[in-house]
Amino acid sequence: MARPVSYDDALRDRLLDVTAEMVDAKGPERISLRDIAQSAGTSTSAVYSLFGGKAQLLVAVIEHGFASFGAAQAATEPEGLRALGYAYRGWAKANPALYRLMFGGAITTVEDCAPDAATTSTAMAPLVRALAARVPEGQVMAAAVTVWAQVHGAVSLELAGVAPEVPDWDAVYDAVVDAVERSFPRA
Repeated sequence: MARPVSYDDALRDRLLDVTAEMVDAKGPERISLRDIAQSAGTSTSAVYSLFGGKAQLLVAVIEHGFASFGAAQAATEPEGLRALGYAYRGWAKANPALYRLMFGGAITTVEDCAPDAATTSTAMAPLVRALAARVPEGQVMAAAVTVWAQVHGAVSLELAGVAPEVPDWDAVYDAVVDAVERSFPRA
């Protein structure tokens, strides 16, 4: 009897990366598992074995993105709120396809493609903890979403290249982080 083929983490990661790039370039409706497998140098049976199907692969890509983003935030958390803001931008610039996929809404158009709420909450937890020391208890989530919206807006404009000509995105982002610090001073 033949042994079942086993696939390693390197192939899984390659499939996640290729899928993120392809969805970013073409949209989820215009890619096939065959295209993904071919670009990753493997077969569709590897995709089915590792993920189950297209919907599950797309969810895995989003969850992988949130896990990576969350790890970057957690690593920066001891340095405080300002550092979290810079880590947000740094991660987004290093992973633009994943960033657009996570926050661009393209996946929400595909049925059964909702990421696990625990994964997305874990990614936001360092920001929530940083703000818990700065705002009253009942206002922490509202403050977290406010901060998120500010840094997300600046990063999204920078990555999309749709803002008026900006000579220095670093200066723009510094101003955003300064505004966040002023809005939520240390208690």
